[in-house]
Amino acid sequence: MTRRIYEPYAYSDAARTECIWPLPDHPWPQLNGDIVSEVAVIGGGYTGLSAALHLAQSGVSITLLESEKPGWGASGRNGGFCCVGGDKLGFTKIAKRFGNEAAKAYFATQCDAINLVRKLLETHEIDADTHSDGELQLAHRPQAISDLKSEAEQLKTLGVSSQFLPGDALAERGMSGTFQAGLHVRLGFALNPGKYVFGLARAAQSAGADIRAHSPVTRITREGGSYVLHARTGTLRAKKLILATNGYSSDDVPNWLRGRYMPLQSNILVTRVLSDEEIAAQGWTTDLMAYDTRNLLHYFRMLPGKRFLMGTRGNISASPQGQRQMRGQIKRDLSALFPKWAHVETPNFWSGLVSLSRDLLPYIGPIGRWENAWTGMNYHGNGLAMSTWAGAQLAQLAMGETAGSQVHQSPLKRFPMAGFRRNYLHAAFLGYRLIDGPAPSSPEA
Repeated sequence: MTRRIYEPYAYSDAARTECIWPLPDHPWPQLNGDIVSEVAVIGGGYTGLSAALHLAQSGVSITLLESEKPGWGASGRNGGFCCVGGDKLGFTKIAKRFGNEAAKAYFATQCDAINLVRKLLETHEIDADTHSDGELQLAHRPQAISDLKSEAEQLKTLGVSSQFLPGDALAERGMSGTFQAGLHVRLGFALNPGKYVFGLARAAQSAGADIRAHSPVTRITREGGSYVLHARTGTLRAKKLILATNGYSSDDVPNWLRGRYMPLQSNILVTRVLSDEEIAAQGWTTDLMAYDTRNLLHYFRMLPGKRFLMGTRGNISASPQGQRQMRGQIKRDLSALFPKWAHVETPNFWSGLVSLSRDLLPYIGPIGRWENAWTGMNYHGNGLAMSTWAGAQLAQLAMGETAGSQVHQSPLKRFPMAGFRRNYLHAAFLGYRLIDGPAPSSPEA
Protein backbone atom coordinates (compact mmCIF):
# COMPACT_ATOMS: atom_id res chain seq x y z
CA MET A 1 0.00 0.00 0.00
CA THR A 2 1.61 3.26 -1.12
CA ARG A 3 1.68 6.29 1.18
CA ARG A 4 1.22 9.72 -0.38
CA ILE A 5 0.65 13.07 1.29
CA TYR A 6 -2.24 14.45 -0.82
CA GLU A 7 -5.81 13.36 -1.29
CA PRO A 8 -6.50 10.81 -4.07
CA TYR A 9 -7.73 13.62 -6.36
CA ALA A 10 -4.15 14.78 -6.93
CA TYR A 11 -3.21 11.38 -8.33
CA SER A 12 -6.34 10.89 -10.44
CA ASP A 13 -7.26 11.62 -14.03
CA ALA A 14 -9.59 14.36 -12.77
CA ALA A 15 -6.64 16.66 -12.03
CA ARG A 16 -5.63 16.71 -15.70
CA THR A 17 -8.96 16.30 -17.51
CA GLU A 18 -8.89 19.76 -19.13
CA CYS A 19 -5.19 19.71 -20.04
CA ILE A 20 -4.77 21.02 -23.59
CA TRP A 21 -1.92 18.60 -24.27
CA PRO A 22 -3.54 15.15 -24.47
CA LEU A 23 -1.19 12.21 -24.75
CA PRO A 24 -1.59 10.32 -28.04
CA ASP A 25 -3.06 6.82 -27.93
CA HIS A 26 -0.29 4.26 -28.11
CA PRO A 27 -0.36 0.53 -27.32
CA TRP A 28 2.05 0.62 -24.37
CA PRO A 29 2.19 -2.93 -22.93
CA GLN A 30 1.51 -3.67 -19.27
CA LEU A 31 3.80 -5.65 -16.99
CA ASN A 32 2.54 -9.23 -17.00
CA GLY A 33 4.30 -12.09 -15.25
CA ASP A 34 7.87 -12.02 -14.03
CA ILE A 35 10.59 -10.45 -16.19
CA VAL A 36 14.29 -9.71 -15.82
CA SER A 37 16.28 -6.69 -16.97
CA GLU A 38 19.73 -5.26 -16.29
CA VAL A 39 18.32 -1.88 -15.19
CA ALA A 40 14.87 -1.09 -13.85
CA VAL A 41 13.46 2.43 -14.07
CA ILE A 42 10.40 3.53 -12.09
CA GLY A 43 8.60 6.53 -13.56
CA GLY A 44 7.74 7.53 -17.12
CA GLY A 45 8.32 11.28 -17.00
CA TYR A 46 11.24 13.24 -18.43
CA THR A 47 13.75 11.84 -15.93
CA GLY A 48 12.84 8.20 -16.37
CA LEU A 49 12.39 8.37 -20.13
CA SER A 50 15.66 10.22 -20.64
CA ALA A 51 17.46 7.61 -18.52
CA ALA A 52 15.79 4.82 -20.49
CA LEU A 53 16.68 6.40 -23.83
CA HIS A 54 20.34 6.95 -22.97
CA LEU A 55 20.71 3.45 -21.50
CA ALA A 56 19.03 1.78 -24.48
CA GLN A 57 21.20 3.74 -26.91
CA SER A 58 24.25 2.33 -25.09
CA GLY A 59 22.99 -1.22 -25.51
CA VAL A 60 21.89 -1.70 -21.90
CA SER A 61 18.86 -3.90 -21.17
CA ILE A 62 16.36 -1.59 -19.49
CA THR A 63 12.72 -1.90 -18.46
CA LEU A 64 10.66 1.10 -17.37
CA LEU A 65 7.53 0.79 -15.25
CA GLU A 66 4.99 3.63 -15.26
CA SER A 67 1.88 3.63 -13.07
CA GLU A 68 -0.30 5.27 -15.73
CA LYS A 69 1.21 5.91 -19.16
CA PRO A 70 4.37 7.82 -20.15
CA GLY A 71 3.94 11.54 -19.61
CA TRP A 72 0.77 11.23 -17.52
CA GLY A 73 2.24 13.17 -14.59
CA ALA A 74 3.76 16.64 -14.49
CA SER A 75 5.94 15.96 -17.55
CA GLY A 76 2.89 15.92 -19.81
CA ARG A 77 0.96 18.81 -18.29
CA ASN A 78 3.43 21.57 -17.31
CA GLY A 79 3.81 25.05 -18.79
CA GLY A 80 6.38 23.98 -21.39
CA PHE A 81 9.23 26.24 -20.23
CA CYS A 82 12.56 24.77 -21.31
CA CYS A 83 14.88 27.12 -19.46
CA VAL A 84 17.49 27.40 -16.71
CA GLY A 85 16.22 26.17 -13.38
CA GLY A 86 15.92 23.22 -11.07
CA ASP A 87 16.67 24.90 -7.75
CA LYS A 88 14.95 27.50 -5.59
CA LEU A 89 18.10 28.68 -3.82
CA GLY A 90 19.68 30.96 -6.44
CA PHE A 91 23.24 31.47 -7.65
CA THR A 92 24.38 33.73 -4.79
CA LYS A 93 23.31 31.36 -2.02
CA ILE A 94 24.66 28.34 -3.89
CA ALA A 95 28.02 30.10 -4.28
CA LYS A 96 28.03 30.96 -0.58
CA ARG A 97 27.43 27.33 0.35
CA PHE A 98 29.53 25.49 -2.23
CA GLY A 99 31.94 28.12 -3.54
CA ASN A 100 31.87 30.27 -6.67
CA GLU A 101 33.41 27.68 -8.97
CA ALA A 102 30.92 25.01 -7.91
CA ALA A 103 28.07 27.47 -8.47
CA LYS A 104 29.38 28.25 -11.95
CA ALA A 105 29.69 24.54 -12.73
CA TYR A 106 26.11 24.01 -11.58
CA PHE A 107 24.87 26.89 -13.74
CA ALA A 108 26.70 25.34 -16.69
CA THR A 109 24.69 22.15 -16.19
CA GLN A 110 21.49 24.18 -16.51
CA CYS A 111 22.67 25.46 -19.88
CA ASP A 112 23.72 21.93 -20.86
CA ALA A 113 20.22 20.76 -19.96
CA ILE A 114 18.60 23.20 -22.37
CA ASN A 115 20.99 22.14 -25.12
CA LEU A 116 20.23 18.47 -24.44
CA VAL A 117 16.50 19.02 -24.94
CA ARG A 118 17.18 20.92 -28.16
CA LYS A 119 19.43 18.08 -29.37
CA LEU A 120 16.84 15.42 -28.53
CA LEU A 121 14.14 17.33 -30.42
CA GLU A 122 16.38 17.58 -33.48
CA THR A 123 17.86 14.06 -33.36
CA HIS A 124 14.54 12.29 -32.91
CA GLU A 125 12.57 14.69 -35.12
CA ILE A 126 10.11 15.61 -32.39
CA ASP A 127 7.83 18.43 -33.51
CA ALA A 128 6.98 20.09 -30.20
CA ASP A 129 5.73 23.51 -31.38
CA THR A 130 8.84 25.30 -30.15
CA HIS A 131 8.98 29.09 -29.92
CA SER A 132 10.39 31.92 -27.74
CA ASP A 133 13.89 33.38 -27.91
CA GLY A 134 14.73 32.83 -24.25
CA GLU A 135 12.61 33.98 -21.33
CA LEU A 136 11.34 37.20 -19.84
CA GLN A 137 11.39 37.97 -16.12
CA LEU A 138 9.05 40.79 -15.05
CA ALA A 139 9.23 43.01 -11.96
CA HIS A 140 5.83 42.85 -10.28
CA ARG A 141 6.55 45.94 -8.15
CA PRO A 142 9.12 48.78 -8.15
CA GLN A 143 11.26 47.18 -5.42
CA ALA A 144 12.04 44.28 -7.76
CA ILE A 145 13.62 46.46 -10.47
CA SER A 146 17.02 46.54 -8.74
CA ASP A 147 16.91 42.74 -8.47
CA LEU A 148 16.54 42.45 -12.24
CA LYS A 149 19.48 44.79 -12.79
CA SER A 150 21.63 42.80 -10.37
CA GLU A 151 20.67 39.56 -12.13
CA ALA A 152 21.64 41.06 -15.48
CA GLU A 153 25.11 41.86 -14.10
CA GLN A 154 25.45 38.37 -12.67
CA LEU A 155 24.43 36.76 -15.96
CA LYS A 156 27.03 38.86 -17.73
CA THR A 157 29.76 37.34 -15.56
CA LEU A 158 28.45 33.91 -16.57
CA GLY A 159 28.63 34.77 -20.26
CA VAL A 160 24.87 34.94 -20.79
CA SER A 161 23.28 37.57 -22.98
CA SER A 162 20.43 39.51 -21.41
CA GLN A 163 18.72 42.87 -21.82
CA PHE A 164 17.15 45.00 -19.11
CA LEU A 165 13.90 46.60 -20.25
CA PRO A 166 12.54 49.61 -18.33
CA GLY A 167 8.78 49.90 -17.97
CA ASP A 168 8.21 52.10 -21.02
CA ALA A 169 10.21 49.71 -23.20
CA LEU A 170 7.95 46.79 -22.36
CA ALA A 171 4.97 48.22 -24.24
CA GLU A 172 7.18 49.00 -27.23
CA ARG A 173 8.20 45.34 -27.33
CA GLY A 174 4.64 44.00 -27.12
CA MET A 175 4.82 43.18 -23.40
CA SER A 176 2.12 45.41 -21.97
CA GLY A 177 0.69 44.60 -18.56
CA THR A 178 0.93 45.82 -15.00
CA PHE A 179 4.72 45.33 -14.79
CA GLN A 180 7.45 47.74 -13.73
CA ALA A 181 10.39 46.43 -15.80
CA GLY A 182 11.69 43.29 -17.45
CA LEU A 183 14.81 41.25 -18.09
CA HIS A 184 15.03 39.33 -21.35
CA VAL A 185 17.42 36.38 -20.93
CA ARG A 186 18.38 34.67 -24.16
CA LEU A 187 18.47 31.14 -22.82
CA GLY A 188 15.91 28.46 -23.51
CA PHE A 189 12.66 28.16 -25.43
CA ALA A 190 9.05 27.08 -25.00
CA LEU A 191 7.48 23.87 -26.26
CA ASN A 192 4.44 21.61 -26.14
CA PRO A 193 5.24 19.30 -23.20
CA GLY A 194 2.83 16.60 -24.29
CA LYS A 195 4.42 16.27 -27.72
CA TYR A 196 7.90 16.37 -26.21
CA VAL A 197 7.32 13.66 -23.59
CA PHE A 198 5.53 11.39 -26.07
CA GLY A 199 8.36 11.86 -28.55
CA LEU A 200 10.88 11.04 -25.85
CA ALA A 201 8.98 7.88 -24.95
CA ARG A 202 8.77 6.74 -28.57
CA ALA A 203 12.48 7.45 -29.05
CA ALA A 204 13.35 5.36 -25.99
CA GLN A 205 11.13 2.52 -27.17
CA SER A 206 12.64 2.64 -30.65
CA ALA A 207 16.12 2.48 -29.13
CA GLY A 208 15.20 -0.75 -27.36
CA ALA A 209 13.82 0.31 -23.98
CA ASP A 210 11.01 -1.92 -22.70
CA ILE A 211 8.34 0.54 -21.50
CA ARG A 212 5.43 -0.88 -19.49
CA ALA A 213 2.40 1.31 -18.74
CA HIS A 214 -0.33 0.90 -16.11
CA SER A 215 2.17 -0.98 -13.96
CA PRO A 216 2.41 0.82 -10.60
CA VAL A 217 5.17 -0.42 -8.32
CA THR A 218 3.83 -1.02 -4.81
CA ARG A 219 6.89 -2.56 -3.18
CA ILE A 220 10.62 -3.01 -3.71
CA THR A 221 12.50 -5.93 -2.18
CA ARG A 222 16.09 -7.10 -2.46
CA GLU A 223 16.77 -10.72 -3.28
CA GLY A 224 20.07 -12.35 -4.20
CA GLY A 225 21.80 -9.12 -5.21
CA SER A 226 18.86 -7.95 -7.33
CA TYR A 227 16.03 -5.51 -6.86
CA VAL A 228 12.56 -6.96 -7.24
CA LEU A 229 9.84 -4.48 -8.18
CA HIS A 230 6.39 -5.75 -7.27
CA ALA A 231 3.37 -4.62 -9.28
CA ARG A 232 -0.21 -5.93 -9.28
CA THR A 233 0.30 -7.94 -12.44
CA GLY A 234 3.87 -9.13 -12.11
CA THR A 235 7.42 -8.48 -10.98
CA LEU A 236 10.53 -6.97 -12.50
CA ARG A 237 13.93 -8.17 -11.34
CA ALA A 238 17.04 -6.08 -12.07
CA LYS A 239 20.60 -5.64 -10.82
CA LYS A 240 20.34 -1.85 -10.95
CA LEU A 241 17.55 0.55 -10.09
CA ILE A 242 16.66 4.12 -11.07
CA LEU A 243 13.81 5.86 -9.26
CA ALA A 244 12.25 8.75 -11.23
CA THR A 245 8.88 9.51 -9.66
CA ASN A 246 9.52 13.06 -8.30
CA GLY A 247 6.28 14.73 -7.09
CA TYR A 248 4.29 11.52 -7.64
CA SER A 249 6.51 9.50 -5.32
CA SER A 250 5.30 7.42 -2.39
CA ASP A 251 6.81 7.61 1.07
CA ASP A 252 7.20 3.83 1.21
CA VAL A 253 8.53 3.03 -2.29
CA PRO A 254 11.13 2.79 -0.89
CA ASN A 255 10.92 3.74 2.80
CA TRP A 256 14.16 5.75 2.47
CA LEU A 257 12.25 8.29 0.37
CA ARG A 258 9.91 9.30 3.20
CA GLY A 259 10.18 13.02 3.87
CA ARG A 260 12.95 13.67 1.32
CA TYR A 261 10.62 15.43 -1.12
CA MET A 262 7.75 17.89 -0.82
CA PRO A 263 5.07 17.60 -3.52
CA LEU A 264 3.56 20.94 -4.48
CA GLN A 265 0.58 21.60 -6.72
CA SER A 266 1.15 23.73 -9.79
CA ASN A 267 -1.95 25.02 -11.54
CA ILE A 268 -2.50 26.20 -15.12
CA LEU A 269 -5.32 28.19 -16.73
CA VAL A 270 -5.68 28.66 -20.51
CA THR A 271 -7.93 31.11 -22.33
CA ARG A 272 -9.97 30.50 -25.43
CA VAL A 273 -8.42 31.59 -28.72
CA LEU A 274 -7.88 35.35 -28.64
CA SER A 275 -8.77 37.54 -31.58
CA ASP A 276 -6.17 39.83 -33.13
CA GLU A 277 -8.20 42.77 -31.80
CA GLU A 278 -8.13 41.41 -28.24
CA ILE A 279 -4.39 40.81 -28.43
CA ALA A 280 -3.79 44.31 -29.75
CA ALA A 281 -6.03 45.85 -27.06
CA GLN A 282 -3.95 44.32 -24.27
CA GLY A 283 -0.69 44.91 -26.09
CA TRP A 284 0.81 41.52 -25.24
CA THR A 285 2.00 40.36 -28.65
CA THR A 286 5.31 38.74 -27.71
CA ASP A 287 5.71 34.97 -27.87
CA LEU A 288 8.34 34.98 -25.10
CA MET A 289 7.76 32.68 -22.16
CA ALA A 290 7.56 34.93 -19.12
CA TYR A 291 7.23 34.94 -15.35
CA ASP A 292 7.09 37.57 -12.64
CA THR A 293 9.27 38.17 -9.58
CA ARG A 294 6.85 36.87 -6.98
CA ASN A 295 7.82 33.99 -4.72
CA LEU A 296 4.48 32.43 -5.64
CA LEU A 297 5.18 33.43 -9.19
CA HIS A 298 2.89 33.68 -12.17
CA TYR A 299 4.26 32.12 -15.35
CA PHE A 300 2.66 32.72 -18.72
CA ARG A 301 3.06 32.72 -22.48
CA MET A 302 1.10 33.23 -25.67
CA LEU A 303 0.70 29.84 -27.29
CA PRO A 304 1.20 29.39 -31.05
CA GLY A 305 -2.57 29.09 -31.57
CA LYS A 306 -3.24 32.47 -29.88
CA ARG A 307 -4.41 31.06 -26.58
CA PHE A 308 -2.86 32.51 -23.45
CA LEU A 309 -1.49 30.21 -20.75
CA MET A 310 -1.01 31.29 -17.15
CA GLY A 311 0.10 29.23 -14.17
CA THR A 312 0.85 29.68 -10.49
CA ARG A 313 1.22 27.84 -7.19
CA GLY A 314 -0.32 28.27 -3.77
CA ASN A 315 -3.01 25.59 -3.54
CA ILE A 316 -2.87 23.17 -0.62
CA SER A 317 -6.17 21.34 -0.97
CA ALA A 318 -6.16 18.57 -3.57
CA SER A 319 -9.91 18.29 -3.98
CA PRO A 320 -12.57 19.40 -6.47
CA GLN A 321 -13.47 22.30 -4.18
CA GLY A 322 -9.84 23.32 -3.77
CA GLN A 323 -9.38 23.22 -7.52
CA ARG A 324 -12.43 25.40 -8.09
CA GLN A 325 -11.08 27.95 -5.63
CA MET A 326 -7.66 27.94 -7.30
CA ARG A 327 -9.22 28.29 -10.73
CA GLY A 328 -11.06 31.38 -9.54
CA GLN A 329 -7.88 32.81 -8.00
CA ILE A 330 -5.86 32.46 -11.21
CA LYS A 331 -8.71 33.98 -13.20
CA ARG A 332 -8.68 36.98 -10.87
CA ASP A 333 -4.90 37.27 -11.18
CA LEU A 334 -5.14 37.09 -14.97
CA SER A 335 -7.67 39.92 -14.94
CA ALA A 336 -5.45 42.03 -12.67
CA LEU A 337 -2.23 41.50 -14.62
CA PHE A 338 -3.87 41.77 -18.07
CA PRO A 339 -7.00 43.88 -17.48
CA LYS A 340 -8.06 44.01 -21.14
CA TRP A 341 -8.59 40.24 -20.97
CA ALA A 342 -10.77 40.27 -17.86
CA HIS A 343 -13.78 39.33 -20.00
CA VAL A 344 -12.06 36.45 -21.82
CA GLU A 345 -13.33 32.94 -21.16
CA THR A 346 -10.89 30.42 -19.69
CA PRO A 347 -12.22 26.94 -20.57
CA ASN A 348 -9.17 24.92 -19.52
CA PHE A 349 -7.70 24.44 -16.06
CA TRP A 350 -5.63 21.62 -14.60
CA SER A 351 -3.04 20.85 -11.95
CA GLY A 352 0.01 18.64 -11.44
CA LEU A 353 2.57 17.89 -8.76
CA VAL A 354 6.07 19.34 -8.77
CA SER A 355 8.52 18.67 -5.94
CA LEU A 356 11.00 20.55 -3.79
CA SER A 357 13.67 19.49 -1.32
CA ARG A 358 14.52 20.70 2.16
CA ASP A 359 17.65 22.52 0.93
CA LEU A 360 15.93 23.81 -2.24
CA LEU A 361 18.35 21.99 -4.56
CA PRO A 362 17.80 19.22 -7.11
CA TYR A 363 19.25 15.82 -6.32
CA ILE A 364 21.01 13.24 -8.47
CA GLY A 365 22.58 10.45 -6.47
CA PRO A 366 22.27 7.19 -4.54
CA ILE A 367 19.18 5.91 -2.79
CA GLY A 368 20.56 5.78 0.73
CA ARG A 369 23.01 2.93 1.18
CA TRP A 370 21.53 0.75 -1.51
CA GLU A 371 24.11 -0.42 -4.02
CA ASN A 372 23.50 0.23 -7.69
CA ALA A 373 20.39 2.31 -6.99
CA TRP A 374 19.95 6.00 -7.77
CA THR A 375 17.31 8.70 -8.01
CA GLY A 376 16.91 12.11 -9.64
CA MET A 377 14.27 14.47 -8.29
CA ASN A 378 13.19 17.79 -6.75
CA TYR A 379 13.37 20.27 -9.64
CA HIS A 380 11.32 22.94 -7.83
CA GLY A 381 8.70 23.43 -10.51
CA ASN A 382 11.16 24.37 -13.25
CA GLY A 383 12.57 21.05 -14.32
CA LEU A 384 11.67 20.39 -17.94
CA ALA A 385 15.29 20.77 -19.01
CA MET A 386 16.97 19.77 -15.75
CA SER A 387 14.96 16.56 -15.37
CA THR A 388 15.87 15.52 -18.91
CA TRP A 389 19.52 16.14 -18.12
CA ALA A 390 19.19 14.34 -14.78
CA GLY A 391 17.91 11.27 -16.60
CA ALA A 392 21.00 11.24 -18.81
CA GLN A 393 23.18 11.57 -15.70
CA LEU A 394 21.40 8.68 -14.00
CA ALA A 395 22.07 6.56 -17.07
CA GLN A 396 25.77 7.37 -16.70
CA LEU A 397 25.70 6.31 -13.05
CA ALA A 398 24.05 3.02 -14.01
CA MET A 399 26.86 2.43 -16.52
CA GLY A 400 29.54 2.98 -13.87
CA GLU A 401 30.46 6.54 -14.82
CA THR A 402 30.54 9.71 -12.76
CA ALA A 403 27.67 12.15 -13.14
CA GLY A 404 26.07 15.30 -11.83
CA SER A 405 27.80 18.17 -10.09
CA GLN A 406 28.77 18.90 -6.52
CA VAL A 407 25.50 20.74 -6.05
CA HIS A 408 23.39 17.85 -7.36
CA GLN A 409 25.22 15.40 -5.08
CA SER A 410 24.46 17.24 -1.85
CA PRO A 411 22.82 14.73 0.54
CA LEU A 412 19.04 14.61 0.29
CA LYS A 413 17.89 15.44 3.84
CA ARG A 414 14.51 14.73 5.36
CA PHE A 415 12.02 17.41 6.30
CA PRO A 416 11.53 17.49 10.09
CA MET A 417 8.39 15.63 11.22
CA ALA A 418 8.13 14.19 7.72
CA GLY A 419 4.62 12.85 8.14
CA PHE A 420 3.29 16.36 8.73
CA ARG A 421 5.40 18.22 6.17
CA ARG A 422 2.42 19.19 4.03
CA ASN A 423 1.32 21.42 6.93
CA TYR A 424 4.45 23.53 6.40
CA LEU A 425 2.87 24.85 3.22
CA HIS A 426 0.21 26.83 5.10
CA ALA A 427 2.80 29.01 6.83
CA ALA A 428 5.07 29.15 3.77
CA PHE A 429 2.32 30.31 1.41
CA LEU A 430 1.05 32.88 3.90
CA GLY A 431 4.57 34.26 4.32
CA TYR A 432 5.17 34.38 0.58
CA ARG A 433 1.90 36.23 -0.02
CA LEU A 434 2.83 38.83 2.60
CA ILE A 435 6.27 39.29 1.03
CA ASP A 436 4.93 39.42 -2.52
CA GLY A 437 2.24 41.93 -1.73
CA PRO A 438 -1.22 42.09 -3.33
CA ALA A 439 -1.79 41.63 -7.02
CA PRO A 440 -2.01 44.97 -8.86
CA SER A 441 -5.50 46.37 -9.23
CA SER A 442 -6.98 46.60 -12.66
CA PRO A 443 -7.45 50.22 -13.73
CA GLU A 444 -10.89 49.19 -14.99
CA ALA A 445 -11.97 47.59 -11.71
